[in-house]
Amino acid sequence: MPDQLLPDQLLPDPLTEHALLLGADDDVAVALRDLAPGLALRHGDLALTVSAPVPQGHKVAVRGLPPGSRVHKYGQTIGRTTREVRPGDHVHTHNLAMDSVDHAYEFGTARVTIPPARRGRTFEGFVRADGSVGTRNYVGILTSVNCSASTARMIADQFRGPALEAYPGVDGVVALTHDSGCGLVPTSDGGLLLQRTLRGYAGHPNIGALLVLGLGCEMIAPETLAGGPHAADTLVEQLVIQEQGGIRATVRAGVEAVRGLLEQVALRRRQTVPASALVLGLNCGGSDGYSGITANPALGRASDLLVAQGATTILAETPEVFGAEHLLTRRAVSREVGQRLLDRIQWWHGYLRAGGGTLDNNPSPGNKAGGLTTILEKSLGAVAKGGTAELVAVYEYAERVTATGFTFMDTPGYDPVSVTGLVAGGANVVCFTTGRGSVLGTKPVPCIKIATNTAMYERMRDDMDLNAGGIADGSTTIEELGDEILQAVLDVASGRPTVSEELDLGRDEFVPWQLGAVT
Repeated sequence: MPDQLLPDQLLPDPLTEHALLLGADDDVAVALRDLAPGLALRHGDLALTVSAPVPQGHKVAVRGLPPGSRVHKYGQTIGRTTREVRPGDHVHTHNLAMDSVDHAYEFGTARVTIPPARRGRTFEGFVRADGSVGTRNYVGILTSVNCSASTARMIADQFRGPALEAYPGVDGVVALTHDSGCGLVPTSDGGLLLQRTLRGYAGHPNIGALLVLGLGCEMIAPETLAGGPHAADTLVEQLVIQEQGGIRATVRAGVEAVRGLLEQVALRRRQTVPASALVLGLNCGGSDGYSGITANPALGRASDLLVAQGATTILAETPEVFGAEHLLTRRAVSREVGQRLLDRIQWWHGYLRAGGGTLDNNPSPGNKAGGLTTILEKSLGAVAKGGTAELVAVYEYAERVTATGFTFMDTPGYDPVSVTGLVAGGANVVCFTTGRGSVLGTKPVPCIKIATNTAMYERMRDDMDLNAGGIADGSTTIEELGDEILQAVLDVASGRPTVSEELDLGRDEFVPWQLGAVT
């Protein structure tokens, strides 16, 4: 037990100067800096001494716990102790393990209806014939099969750098290549999922013109992608390598086709549109112990502000809400919506069991190095990206998102696969929080990267758009940074390039989720 403090003792530093206690009844606090052994701290009228090094972002015990005790953070269970924990101990993988999830689910008991904003916000976007709004103006080269991927890249590479300068207002030519398209049954779950993803990109408002490129003998026929669905003003061309006479002939024909598309797409101009036209993808990667207390809740604040504008936000990464799904079902607008989320989590249990895994295989080694111990802890921080608004709909992977408000999409936690699903569903801006320093691009959609801690932001300043570390040191607040994120979303949606775009990232992060057998 911690020592009682005597009135005439020289008081140790307050716990709050060195660590953050997220809930009044939590058993652990998050270190705001590296804590050295022997550091004396006071918590209320009790004293504790740090017993071992506690790295920044990791957990320090504020009370003693016997083996088998549930450990609380955010006011929720994050696991059970595997050995005795004393006040001041470092709490991590050596003394904390996964706990069973036995939530009693409630539906709609914590709904928060966000009132409409008093002041409508706007941005400058490309209005499409179907009413959707693009934040970028790309020519896409979409491959129906992996066999046409190299040819697509050869064509796109002819329009990089100075070659694109002749077409102001066009953001680029992007080759959307993938590793499938044949050796699968088109009507299988995997085949249908791939086709839904490809069609989602073909119909995305950021794709002003499209060249569909096939080999000629694949299972997913190019014409099924060229035929839509997409906006009536999307310009579409189609080439088949076997019909053109091989790669060289296809590249020549492809370059001419893209040049003609560019001339027409370059005529389009941005218009002032309401913020309600935004569809914001919420994602994270390389999370750390700060994610759930800085960047994620600030992004959640921005999500609520966008919902107040009539916009749509999409939370994702189903394996990384496991253990916190009960918080989302309480926000569901109906039992049906909440149950749809639980059904997807149940599907994941079976999917991983068939592959010899479980949902608690997460967090990753990098997450653990950053202070996250169990998937329960990681998920509780991850759902903060969704703010407080009621959950209005749950979608399957790459399904077109049509609802306005806060929504959820079932995706893996693997960053490029998850974001690919979000973009296919219609996200026209992505916000991505990271604690370890993920370097992600999401062409044809801009990606705003938000650092969870100042140390990483300073180390990787050229790869980050915003720094949420000031929330931890008190130099800013969740509300202030949430407002800053909202403004960044509007500015980026209006054309301001993100650091990922300045580095030309995103050509290799189009990664559709592959399900099922390959024959």
